[in-house]
Amino acid sequence: MANTYPENPVNQNNLLDISPDELSLFLARNEEMMIRSRHPWSDYMRAKFREHEVLQQNVFLAADLSEKYGYKLIGEEKHTGRRDTILRICLAAEFTLGETQESLILYGMAPLYWRIPRDAAFIVVFNNRIYDIHDVDALLRENNLPPFLLDEEENLPVTT
Repeated sequence: MANTYPENPVNQNNLLDISPDELSLFLARNEEMMIRSRHPWSDYMRAKFREHEVLQQNVFLAADLSEKYGYKLIGEEKHTGRRDTILRICLAAEFTLGETQESLILYGMAPLYWRIPRDAAFIVVFNNRIYDIHDVDALLRENNLPPFLLDEEENLPVTT
């Protein structure tokens, strides 16, 4: 299966030297990397679950999400404003840092940024393949960073 979402795509830095007259050429040259889906996050997550050979049900369980809520998120019937929910799904699916950043961006959330202490901890977590949510929570607490908290709708941990 072709990878619809390349790990190292052309990025916004490639547009710094593009004039308005060159935009159509840029778009044509990079057509296969352009996102045309109406549900880019959902499509991306499903593709990555297949690539990682994980079942959605197992991801939701490992992420401490109810299956019902997890399926509604992936199906885009529900939306969360909590970045930790997306991070927990990415951890449970054992995503790389690059895959996690792409997931956050496609969901409309800020990617992890090294200058924000809690984000720096997550970057270390993904780079060191620490995928157990409870281990991540312990690492956050050990470093005096906010842990995952409980959310009423999910009935499981997330932060505010």
